[in-house]
Amino acid sequence: EEEFKWLLQEEVHAVLKQLQDILKEASQRFTLPASGSGGAVKQENFVLSTSGTDHVKGVLTLQGDALCQADVNLKVPRNNQLLHFAFREDKQWKLQQIQDARNHVNQAIYMLLKRDINYQFKTGSEVLKLMDAVMLQLSRARNRLTTPATLTLPEIASSGLTKMFTPALPPDILVNFYINLNKLCLTVYQLHVLQPSTTKNFKPAGGSILHNPGAMFEFGNQRYEVSHVHKVECVVPWLNDALVFFTVSLQLCQQLKDKISVFSSYWNYRPY
Repeated sequence: EEEFKWLLQEEVHAVLKQLQDILKEASQRFTLPASGSGGAVKQENFVLSTSGTDHVKGVLTLQGDALCQADVNLKVPRNNQLLHFAFREDKQWKLQQIQDARNHVNQAIYMLLKRDINYQFKTGSEVLKLMDAVMLQLSRARNRLTTPATLTLPEIASSGLTKMFTPALPPDILVNFYINLNKLCLTVYQLHVLQPSTTKNFKPAGGSILHNPGAMFEFGNQRYEVSHVHKVECVVPWLNDALVFFTVSLQLCQQLKDKISVFSSYWNYRPY
């Protein structure tokens, strides 16, 4: 009983402090200034590359959770034409995945701060409940970075991203940016128009992270088929750091839960 009391009063708070420190580090990796600090978020340039193709090349500028510049060259296979697109100067593209992940981390930090060093845990189940709540936020934060949204091709075609570029994207080009683990990815879809007389069976594609050549869709009274898909990406080192911090934090939470559970089961089943 004395040992369990010590665990609740001392060790739990030591673990919570450790968790707070790790998660504050994780939160800072999202490179956004603390509210009121007034510091500008630094801009980072990343070169897009892939081992499979040189059809798409480009440089992306990331500022916190926003793509503030994108400079993309696209070699069109059918006529070897080189197209160049860049973001309009007045435009930024918010990466919702980064924003959401940061919000979940901050929510976990807030939960831990509410149980400061003066807070006295009365029962093991109270600690388990807190750990479950923190782990839920951390799992959600990690999932936002590891699981990009599934989108239909009409959703990509109608997204605000298509209006971001100068010169404007031609109607037979679609683009999508997303985060996958520690990478910032750009997918470029080249389309061809399906003529009304075509003998192909028209089957609109559903939602997907990445659509394959042959996928069909209807948009603006026109039917299209994806002819080529080019995916390029760049590693964002601080996203990698954040994912490591999430993993370490989840392990700490689980270890504390395991300890509490061992004591609780002993307490429940001890012989009288």
